[in-house]
Amino acid sequence: MTKLLEKALKKVSDLPQEEQDAIASQILAELEDEAAWAKRFATPQGKLRRLADEALAEHRQGKTRPLDDLL
Repeated sequence: MTKLLEKALKKVSDLPQEEQDAIASQILAELEDEAAWAKRFATPQGKLRRLADEALAEHRQGKTRPLDDLL
């Protein structure tokens, strides 16, 4: 554990139990969110390549529009 984290946890431990639980919930939610993003970006390159190929094929077929047209 880093010194900064130790310092933060020491300050949190001095708070009332309700506030400690609220901060703990926020930390856990943030960690879960980070894990979810990491999982999303761990998509195998093959799948990403297929999606890119599909997008390019749609563009070549004239099925796409410039973003400026949508705004």
